[in-house]
Amino acid sequence: MTRFKPKSEFSRNVLTLMTGTTIAQAIPITISPILTRIYTPEDFGVFALFLSITAIFGSIANGRYELAIMLPKKDEDAINIFALGFIITSAISLVLLVLVVAFNDYFTKLLNNEEISVWLYFMPIAVLFTGLWNILNYFNNRKKQYKDLAKTTIIKSIVTAIVQLSVGFIKNGAIGLVSGQLLSQLFANTKLLSNIIKDKVLLSKISKVKVIALAKRYKDFPRFLVVAHGVNSLSSQSHILIFSSFFATSVVGYLSFAQRLLGLPIGLIASSIGDVFRQEATVQYNKNKECLDIYKSTFKKLLFISVLPFAVLFFIAPSLFAFIFGDSWRVAGEYAQVMIPMYFFRFTISPLSNMYMIAEKQKLDLYWQIYLLCSVVLAIVLSYYLYKDSYISIMFFSAAYSIAYIINVFFTYNFAKGSK
Repeated sequence: MTRFKPKSEFSRNVLTLMTGTTIAQAIPITISPILTRIYTPEDFGVFALFLSITAIFGSIANGRYELAIMLPKKDEDAINIFALGFIITSAISLVLLVLVVAFNDYFTKLLNNEEISVWLYFMPIAVLFTGLWNILNYFNNRKKQYKDLAKTTIIKSIVTAIVQLSVGFIKNGAIGLVSGQLLSQLFANTKLLSNIIKDKVLLSKISKVKVIALAKRYKDFPRFLVVAHGVNSLSSQSHILIFSSFFATSVVGYLSFAQRLLGLPIGLIASSIGDVFRQEATVQYNKNKECLDIYKSTFKKLLFISVLPFAVLFFIAPSLFAFIFGDSWRVAGEYAQVMIPMYFFRFTISPLSNMYMIAEKQKLDLYWQIYLLCSVVLAIVLSYYLYKDSYISIMFFSAAYSIAYIINVFFTYNFAKGSK
């Protein structure tokens, strides 16, 4: 076995993180057949809505300053950026709490979901935990605490599973799903935070003057990336909010569960291929101002891996979901069947989207994200007013996403050619 271990430190670190991510993602998939028998589609719908709102605000909770933690040469500067991120996250969470208390009824009616009302009060806590997780993740990454990062990811998944299963057997409703998410974040953050707290000397370096100076030094992160990443998060989560407003909570539950099952394994494989592509394509592009060969070869590999599994899944999805998760979840399989073209394009094209960064075309990436958001929202709204049918709306949603990714591959292909 020693012969097969990666020789370089970089490869070993990647393998460590990938192993943790793989195990962490396998746990929720493994317990899904049990969860579908103790929670209703409505419960999953409320949970999906809670996660979507948290994801949107959590993505910008630190003003994107967490991305700057890796940049300074001195750990003293990095810990002050960490402190800055924590201050911003706390302030945003406090503002959200005030808004939720003041306008809870309005938000509940807007989302067309009575049960989400009580969970809106927990949303600021979830945003705080998400923001803290982001800065802790980057700081531990800077300190090369890769084993701790992998362990924490696994612990987070295990705690989620234990709480969701145990509470689900005792109490009806979405309380088990939401509390599992919150407690897992708390455990994970505590583990990573302990690595920082034990370094008393480094903590003593945090100062108001330094925090303000570094906020100005890296002001371009909130200035440019908050909008870009906010749009990205909205484009990923907007359909859940819209479906919640237009249709029954059970529809959101079926839809989110289908996406969860399709997205977890696809995200792991595609992101891993994307990491390798980014490294090799960057070297080739910096040298030749083009990387068409590696682009084509990666695209062919992605097609080779994906065509047969997606084709088979397209025909068996409804029956497969009913067999594994119970006959009441056949609807989720039907929704998955409709979204398979979208996930096929996402799988084969999203790893190649690294070309935007490699070719320094971030502005075009932002434009594409805005187009994706607008097209998805327009497709769902238009289909709803024309047909009033959730199945057809999901078809429109899948089609809009698929077209956006086809446009994406046109851009990235030209970037790889070195075309302006």
